[in-house]
Amino acid sequence: MRAAIFRQGDFIVGSIPDPVLAEGQVLVRTRACGICGSDLHAATQTDAFVDVARRSGGRFAMSRDRDIVFGHEFVGEVVANGPGTEGRFAPGSLVTSVPLTILDGRVEGIGYNPDMPGAFAEYLPLAERMLLPLPAGMPPEHAALVEPMAVGLHAVEHGRVTAEEAGLVIGCGPIGLAVIAALKLKGVAPVIASDVSPARRALAARMGADIVLDPAREAVAARLEQAITPEEFDGSRYAQLLGLSPRRRPVAIFECVGIPGILQQLFELAPAGARIIVVGVCMEPDRFEPFFGIVKQLGMQFVLGYTPEEFAATLGHMDAGRIEVAPLITGRVGLNSVRQAFRDLASPERHCKVLVEPWR
Repeated sequence: MRAAIFRQGDFIVGSIPDPVLAEGQVLVRTRACGICGSDLHAATQTDAFVDVARRSGGRFAMSRDRDIVFGHEFVGEVVANGPGTEGRFAPGSLVTSVPLTILDGRVEGIGYNPDMPGAFAEYLPLAERMLLPLPAGMPPEHAALVEPMAVGLHAVEHGRVTAEEAGLVIGCGPIGLAVIAALKLKGVAPVIASDVSPARRALAARMGADIVLDPAREAVAARLEQAITPEEFDGSRYAQLLGLSPRRRPVAIFECVGIPGILQQLFELAPAGARIIVVGVCMEPDRFEPFFGIVKQLGMQFVLGYTPEEFAATLGHMDAGRIEVAPLITGRVGLNSVRQAFRDLASPERHCKVLVEPWR
């Protein structure tokens, strides 16, 4: 089968062996697969990606010296049921799945695994027990965004955000937009979104952000303070200790950028008692001053991925129209254009989410 192969720092289009179905697997023809921000990290900072993956426990098996077929945000069409399957999905059924499969009793990741090609290939061998059918009438390409939207849902759920809090989202790429959508599902208001890109700010408003800021033109801390501070607020230490003043609304701040220096900025702008939830993937060393967190008694939470239940719930929210993904899809390419698509995604004004369609 044909695939876009990442080899020694570049993409080529070539042939790789067709999948051989193992016990419990279903052969799925890839219809569409999103290019993830983590794919961009892995392609442009390969040595760092491999190094931190190894040192952090080996969750990703990527190796610089072996071919990789990326692709973990996918939707496909069932072609055949393999040995030991129950036949729950007839050929032609549209399905999606968490990016894992089961091979000889082992759970294998899809997307950064040299032994298991991802969805930048024509076919995938997926575990029947993990497949989710697409709801009737859902455009197939929309289901390719279940995975990134589930990341936002998990960030909000794992961060234990409640409707009593205000939300601040720093960075409005696909994951920041997913967080905004998840915050609105929780009934959080106001949701404040900050990004230097006009195109991304427009998408943040489309996804439900109540206040959208350009941090180059407006002080985020001042706007946040205005949004959460009640009348007659007295911020003096003794008024707060003795309960002589109404309190500010609690805040959940989501870091969705993933570059060094952002955490320190958040430590400085966060109001006392705020919680910082780190969703952005930073693969470089970073520095911040703990004193800010101590004095303000800040909370800090790191999140990754989602549970199977959250993945399925996200599909349901999209089907019900509670999460709108159509505006996020800004491009579609075939395998021959994957290299250029990775370059084009460097411009936030041009693209948000590009789908790879291997049969295009």
